[in-house]
Amino acid sequence: MFDHAATLPPAFWLLAAIATLLFGMSKAGFGGAAGSLGVPLMALAVSAPFASAVMLPILLTIDLIGLVVFRGRADAANLRIILPGAMLGIALGWLTFGHVDGRWIKLLIGIEAVTFALDRFRAARSTANAVLSAPTFGPGIFWSSVAGFTSFVSHAGGPPIMQYLMPQNMDKMRMVGTTVIFFSVVNFAKLGPYAQLGLIDLSNLGVSLLLAPAIPLGYFLGYRLLHAVDMRGFNLVTAWTLLAAGAKLIYDGIAG
Repeated sequence: MFDHAATLPPAFWLLAAIATLLFGMSKAGFGGAAGSLGVPLMALAVSAPFASAVMLPILLTIDLIGLVVFRGRADAANLRIILPGAMLGIALGWLTFGHVDGRWIKLLIGIEAVTFALDRFRAARSTANAVLSAPTFGPGIFWSSVAGFTSFVSHAGGPPIMQYLMPQNMDKMRMVGTTVIFFSVVNFAKLGPYAQLGLIDLSNLGVSLLLAPAIPLGYFLGYRLLHAVDMRGFNLVTAWTLLAAGAKLIYDGIAG
């Protein structure tokens, strides 16, 4: 099981450890879309399909941790809208897989994420108090479908769903709890379609197991930092990570 691990370059292990920490921190609620940078970071040393295969068991493990840590903190009204929307997006990604140019998807989502992040910076500078808003069916279905689709085809579901949830200005713990359940359902729902398409490679499980010790460390750091910042700081950190993720998606879309 661990034979493949011995052939990997040292640079991979450094980048993979950082990526796992980023995933853990972002899934714990600190950094929002920072996890979107994980696979591209690992792809600097290995192929993107290999990086995705290695990270899949890690992502599912982090999702299970999140379901325990954030149990009872999700917004049920939002989940009733965005979970069905995500399933529509996953189904569309499954049906169109191989017919959609992932570069264009990354470019469009990257541009949208950067635009949204800049708007969040503008909102953060406002002296007016943030107003709590209710879930809305139309935008919720749209953005969650986009998130399900982009998560399926390019592992970039974070920016779209944040564009729906962040303007609601809900409590940070409730928002994180909502995204935890959302992406747990999305990631586990992708297993069947991925297996049918031949995208699951368990031969790399040994590499994933060697990276596993970084999971609780990243999660612990993210959870502590989540409690340490106020709501304004939380929004700013999320906006910065959206900006970084969007810029990386634009670069990937242009560079191919």
